[in-house]
Amino acid sequence: MHKMFLLPLLFSLSLGAVEIGQTLPTVTLDEEKGGRVTGEAWSSSELKGKVHLLFYVDPDEKDLNNDLSDAVKAAELDRSKYASVAIINMAATWKPNFAINSALKSKQEKFPHTIYVKDMDKHVVNTWDVADDNSDIILFDKEGTVLFYHEGKVEGDQINEVITLIKENM
Repeated sequence: MHKMFLLPLLFSLSLGAVEIGQTLPTVTLDEEKGGRVTGEAWSSSELKGKVHLLFYVDPDEKDLNNDLSDAVKAAELDRSKYASVAIINMAATWKPNFAINSALKSKQEKFPHTIYVKDMDKHVVNTWDVADDNSDIILFDKEGTVLFYHEGKVEGDQINEVITLIKENM
């Protein structure tokens, strides 16, 4: 009897996940919802005109995809055709916001080509149905369509796939 109720629930949970080839609903992070580390609002409508690699990260998992970041950096991609965004899931950690804010400001100075954004209340998790308390990687083409999506650590052939997709779509 319990199986009859569980199966539809499991099916409905998988319906909202990010899929290759889709355009995701617009997310705007501003004021109490978050925004750029520099204080301005950020909108996913900005994910057009260039190929964009987006990292949506729980601060506790901040190093999980360093191998991907390092490989992309080593590829020396043309920044006029490629951009990167790191959205920090501020509500996914026990760490105090002031400590995360300080670290993000340092990162923004160290990596000026990456846009750092804060999501204060899991707005991206709720709108895009990405994994919470994890590291999500989403690659968008110039029109804002999803080319690649992965929850968790991106490894080996997946890293090569991301770099190849970026180059092919620039």
